[in-house]
Amino acid sequence: MYDWIAVVILGIIEGITEFLPISSTAHLLIAQHWLPRQSDLFNIVIQSGAVIAVLPLFPQRLHQFVFEWREPATQQYALKIVLAVVITGIGGLLLDHFGFVLPEALAPIAWAILLGGIGFVMVERWLRDRPFDLSVTWTIAVIVGVGQLIAAVFPGISRSGATILLMLAVGLSRPAATEFSFLVGIPTMLAAGGLKIYRALSHPFADALPERWDMVLLGFIVSAAVSFVVVKWLLRYVQTHTFSIFGWYRIGLSGLLFAMLLME
Repeated sequence: MYDWIAVVILGIIEGITEFLPISSTAHLLIAQHWLPRQSDLFNIVIQSGAVIAVLPLFPQRLHQFVFEWREPATQQYALKIVLAVVITGIGGLLLDHFGFVLPEALAPIAWAILLGGIGFVMVERWLRDRPFDLSVTWTIAVIVGVGQLIAAVFPGISRSGATILLMLAVGLSRPAATEFSFLVGIPTMLAAGGLKIYRALSHPFADALPERWDMVLLGFIVSAAVSFVVVKWLLRYVQTHTFSIFGWYRIGLSGLLFAMLLME
């Protein structure tokens, strides 16, 4: 397989799965069984591309933050984003300080995918015909920060999956939960990605192969373009649909992962 084909496939997978609550980690892990394994720097950069691409999809919020930042409602919403990011950042630094290494074993990822899928199906059934809250509270901001940490410790949970599921469980509406999850995720993932890129460039491994920046750029562009289309669709989808379909998809995906485990 030509390198550029593998890069395009990985960029598409990252763009589709980064913000959908189905775990980009699990999908990239599956892809790596058949595609050439890429460097950590490559994976970080294409993730950043997927994140940056969604910024134009929130024009009203961006307008508020730039031109209406003196409004109390705008300031409170922005501070709630900051609170969630700070909680995640402090927790992430503590994990890094104590030497936490993200597990890549297939079994725990399969279980996390399965439990998250069951969680979505059960929560959506419980929420049927119940009233929703449209406002993000300080408590929800704390919950989202903790949810991002849970996703960081247990790959396969999915950052967006954990945060959206927790917000739905406390009664926030699907559109409001989706928007807040994504807006918190943008600075969180860009900060984490920027730190990892800095470390990779400042302290390269002696035996690491030279980075092919043309392939990195290609992956970045593909993941950004795909992410823009997918998130634009999702923001419309949640206006009139539940997250149940993603729960059932996760359950089916976990079955595939368990089958892969049996074949190893």
